[in-house]
Amino acid sequence: MVEILLALLFISTLMMVTAKRVTAVIISFSHQSFILFLLTLFEAVKINSLELYIVSALILIIKAAGIPMFLRRVVRDIKVNENVGFYIPPVLSLVCVMLLSYMAYIFAGRMLHINGSTQIISFTVSLSVILAGMFMMVFRMKAITQIIGLIVIENGLFLAAVVICGGMPFFVEISIFFDLFICVIILGIFVYRINMLFTHVDVDKLTELKG
Repeated sequence: MVEILLALLFISTLMMVTAKRVTAVIISFSHQSFILFLLTLFEAVKINSLELYIVSALILIIKAAGIPMFLRRVVRDIKVNENVGFYIPPVLSLVCVMLLSYMAYIFAGRMLHINGSTQIISFTVSLSVILAGMFMMVFRMKAITQIIGLIVIENGLFLAAVVICGGMPFFVEISIFFDLFICVIILGIFVYRINMLFTHVDVDKLTELKG
């Protein structure tokens, strides 16, 4: 069951990397967060942890529903061009992320010294998600897509904490959720301001202000 959910989570990450429209990226992120909710819920049932039950509910409410709804509203209100804006084409992006995932698999195997275990798969997927989020932040033009890349990195870190370590201390998890939610709101307001001042949210065009 865990392996299937991890595979689905990895597929949703690849869908984000290859998506050509901003709304498609947001939808794929919502799917990824919902799968993360299922993984957390599965772990909560497995170890009978009240803290993980609460955290899984927060993932469902904030990440799978709240943040995607907020970002879709931002996209709708500022009437942003739906094109993601690629520095690297979708197919080449997919190849790059797959190579990064292979490197993550090699690294996970050397770190854990276990062949073919669920921990190896979990660690590989979590590292792949983190690297994919970094990739999106660097090689996508739209500020909104880069915001999603930041949250994807956090998803990868949280996946590693839950599936491999059985979760972080409860108050640390709650603090991260609160900080993340506030961060997304602030970045959303920031995107509003960029659009009002420059009539676009392509961060590469902001380099023209240098000098």
